[in-house]
Amino acid sequence: MKKNPVLVIMAAGLGSRYGGLKQLDAMDENGHRLIDYAVFDAKRAGFETVFFIIREENHDDFHELIGKRMASSIDVNYIYQSIHALPEGFALPEERKKPLGTGHAVWCCREKIDTSFIVINADDYYGVSAYARMYDYFKQLPEDGRGAYAMAGFRLERTLSEHGTVARGICRLDADDYLLSVDEQTAIEKKGGHICCGETVLEPDTVVSMNMWGFTPDIFAMLDEGLRRFLTSELLSNPQKGEYYLPMEIGRMLDEKRVRVRVLPVSEQWYGVTYQEDKPLVQAALSRKRDAGVYPGQLWNQE
Repeated sequence: MKKNPVLVIMAAGLGSRYGGLKQLDAMDENGHRLIDYAVFDAKRAGFETVFFIIREENHDDFHELIGKRMASSIDVNYIYQSIHALPEGFALPEERKKPLGTGHAVWCCREKIDTSFIVINADDYYGVSAYARMYDYFKQLPEDGRGAYAMAGFRLERTLSEHGTVARGICRLDADDYLLSVDEQTAIEKKGGHICCGETVLEPDTVVSMNMWGFTPDIFAMLDEGLRRFLTSELLSNPQKGEYYLPMEIGRMLDEKRVRVRVLPVSEQWYGVTYQEDKPLVQAALSRKRDAGVYPGQLWNQE
C-alpha cells in the first residue's frame, strides 16, 4: 500500500537576523509558536506524521515546548542536523559552527523518510490551503512518480516584511505551471510604493518560492551528489559560512532535466518573523484569524 506524504519542518537555523532562536518564540497568549500553527494546518490537510529537523542540543526544548504538546494529535519525530553529518570521507574545518544549509538539512532525512514528503521552514506561516494543495498532489501521485516534485508558489506582494529586506526565490514558469528556474534574490524590499531588488522593480504578482517544497524519496540520491560537489568545490571559497542551499540544487536538477517541479499556486498571505519587529504584526494576524474562527484558542487537546 502506498504510504501517505509526511511533513518535514526545518528548524535547525540560528536565526541570526532575528536575534534569537525564533522557532521557540511564542506567538499568542497560549504559548503557540508558528510551528504549532504549521502542524495544525498540515494535520487539517491530511498529514499524520511530522519530522522536525533540529540541532541535537535543542532537543529537550523542542520536545517540551512543541513536540510533547502535539504528540497525541500527530506522530512526532526528530532528525538531527549536525555539521558533522557528512558523506563518508568528508570533514569540515574545526572552527565551523554554522549549519550547512537547507540542502544539507533535507539530506539528513535520508535514513528516516521513505515516502513522499513536504518540507517547510519553521518560522513561516503558509496557511492551510498551501498544505492542502501539496498533500493532495502527492496523495494522488503514482507510487513510481520519481522526480515528480512540487512547490507552493506565492505572490511576491504577499510575502514581504515591513521592517527590512527579505530573501526570495523568484520563479520562472512554463505555460503548464512547471518550474523552469529559481533565481535567489537576497535584498527584496518595499521602496517608494514599489517592490524592488536593488534598482530592479518587481511585479507584485511575481511567483516566488517560500521554501515549501514537495519531493519523492529519489531526491536523497541527487542531494548526496550535490552535497559532495559542494564540499569539494563551493565550500572551499567560504569554509565558515558557505551553505548548501536546497533551491540552488533544485535549480541544478532542473537545468540537467532530471526532475519536474509542478508549481501549485497559493493565494494566502504569508507571515513570518524575519526581524523582531515583525512579531507584533504576525501576532495581530493570528489573533484576527482566531477571532474569525479559522483557529481555536487551543490548538492541542492536552493543553
